[in-house]
Amino acid sequence: MDSKWMKSVVLGVSLAAALAFAPAALAKEWKTVVIGMEGAYEPWNLTDSSGKIVGFEVDLANDLCKRAGVECKIIAQDWDGMIPGLKAGKFDVIMDGMAVTDERKKEIDFSKPYAASPGSFLAPKDSPLAKTTGAGTLINLDKDPAAGKAAINSVQAALKGKTLGVQVSTTHANFASQYLKDIATVKEYKTTDDRDLDLKSGRLDAVLEDYPTNAATAEKPDAKDLAIVGPRFIGGVFGVGEGMGIRKSDADLTAKFDKALAEAIADGSVKKYSEQWFKIDMTPH
Repeated sequence: MDSKWMKSVVLGVSLAAALAFAPAALAKEWKTVVIGMEGAYEPWNLTDSSGKIVGFEVDLANDLCKRAGVECKIIAQDWDGMIPGLKAGKFDVIMDGMAVTDERKKEIDFSKPYAASPGSFLAPKDSPLAKTTGAGTLINLDKDPAAGKAAINSVQAALKGKTLGVQVSTTHANFASQYLKDIATVKEYKTTDDRDLDLKSGRLDAVLEDYPTNAATAEKPDAKDLAIVGPRFIGGVFGVGEGMGIRKSDADLTAKFDKALAEAIADGSVKKYSEQWFKIDMTPH
């Protein structure tokens, strides 16, 4: 009886020990991290003439993966499949100018922001948006709600009866839905390329997009009549900045990239890549 009791005790201790060490044994060892981006969101990421994805986020991703001690593999993914693809395990990280918002945080986790990009309007240079309240200035909807309200009221007046283009499932689409859906006709597009073609051909009166993407479009030869006009917005529905989208189950990976990002921001690397690709410093502060 004593022998059976002793065997039971030993078995119980062994089982407890096995369970105690199980999480460590099952923890994922990150050697390769697959990063999904559109390859069509210039200058965040774009596909060059050889078919290679390049851009701000490519340079930053390679830097961060090196700091985190993992190998980066970048794949192309349509924007509207980003969060479903991440959750399905198609890739491990989203890097596609994705704003960190409370709504998205219900589905996935985010790293610290690596950029803070204002929302802006691209339109013909003589657009009524050019004369709106706050035109040419940056307005923080969280820190200065009075200025935000005045600017939005002025934007609503300028776009009354007009047609505005936005990319689907973006903070820009959310802003348009919240403030402009009963004012203007809001058209949603799967890609920024299709939307911008409609703007250049006159089928749209303006587009709402992040500042560096609009700036890159405005610099192209076929966009000589277009300009960034009206106020620029941060905060509110635009969130706190752009971050790396990561599955909630991969908190260890989030921690790795948070550490790498903190180092890259501190030593000026994020600023360097930002100024190279955006021509401005969009380092979050």
